[in-house]
Amino acid sequence: MTTHTLSVLVENKPGILARVAGLFARRGFNIDSLAVGETEHPEVSRMTIVVNAEDSPLEQVTKQLNKLVQVLKIVELDSNASVQRELLLVKVRAERPVRSQVLETVNLFRARVVDVSPDALTIEATGTSEKLDALLRDLEPFGIKEMVQSGVVAIGRGSRSITTGPALRAAS
Repeated sequence: MTTHTLSVLVENKPGILARVAGLFARRGFNIDSLAVGETEHPEVSRMTIVVNAEDSPLEQVTKQLNKLVQVLKIVELDSNASVQRELLLVKVRAERPVRSQVLETVNLFRARVVDVSPDALTIEATGTSEKLDALLRDLEPFGIKEMVQSGVVAIGRGSRSITTGPALRAAS
């Protein structure tokens, strides 16, 4: 199986997220990551969907997605031709004796401390999945108390934009 990152532009209307996720579920696909947000056009949202799938079945799903009236455009983003990032918030045990070691790890990964308590630090980090996994591995010996991680958000490299074109003008 291959990991695929799909950028799906949809009309910003209630129910479209459920319809898109339901289409993947009906086909037996597990969505590894899903991030949704408004674009620079308030009437259009972008879904970044990461799935592990063979090429042929995924092609069938994208054809069915294209048939949904609210779906405006679908682009598969290759990891080399796009910038892909995730956000991680992690609360780590950091009593006085080890706090400097935790801070050293935070700095090494270009993360930042966003909350401090006497026995814990909350850290914010952005980056690729691999970078965030490595950060978590390095923080684990200190004791991870809690964590939350966003889905992947991705955008194509260069000056071209998927949010321009006739389909988007029709949605306005």
